[in-house]
Amino acid sequence: MGFLQNFTVWSLLAVPASLLAVVIHEFCHGLAAYKLGDPTARDMGRLTFNPIKHIDPIGLLLLIVVGFGWAKPVPVDMRHFQKPKRDMAITAFAGPLSNFVLAAAAILGVRVSLMFDGTAAVVWFHFFSFMALRSTGLGIFNLFPVPPMDGSKIVAAALPDRWYYKYMGIERYGMILLMILVFTGMLGGPLMWLLSNGLIWGYSLVGMIPPQFFDAMISLELTPPQLFGAMKEAPPELIEQMIDALKG
Repeated sequence: MGFLQNFTVWSLLAVPASLLAVVIHEFCHGLAAYKLGDPTARDMGRLTFNPIKHIDPIGLLLLIVVGFGWAKPVPVDMRHFQKPKRDMAITAFAGPLSNFVLAAAAILGVRVSLMFDGTAAVVWFHFFSFMALRSTGLGIFNLFPVPPMDGSKIVAAALPDRWYYKYMGIERYGMILLMILVFTGMLGGPLMWLLSNGLIWGYSLVGMIPPQFFDAMISLELTPPQLFGAMKEAPPELIEQMIDALKG
């Protein structure tokens, strides 16, 4: 299992986990819009699991490196919706919701991987851990109510029409604002808090991983990305002991 200390191998685990989170997120946006009457995503080839159609290079890089990112927005034409604001909110929420469902499935995958021994089981353990981390991070980040993030479309559904379009009109400046907030630490702290507590809640809710494992993480003031980073540098023997403790 010593090869897991190699950064390249860890990257190879993070990349497919991140791609899967992105593809599922955008596919569910397009599928929700299509079910609500808008064929735009289908007509533009976005109702697909082909990652090339969905990835934004910068957003994917950030998702892999720091755990938060975005994808290429799925085109939506509100004119096809019967109730435009409501249906746009449903379409927007479909993406983050799919990420939380995927994260829950990944948590189950973590537990199943602990039932087996050997290098393959360890690889699957880390892959599912990354998937839970990346998918949760993508879902949380997209729920922030700053245009063009999904959260803004959900919040905007409750606004009067005269405010709705003004609010959505700041979309072209929203991503710049988000990047400033994240890289100055003003938003990074809350994002990490939500990510850490979301994973703790998820693992504890399904009872798959002992809550004490995450209590120790909090007592050491480690976020999940820092924890996985520390494990990456840990000796193979220590990682084996940690997995054995989880199995117990």
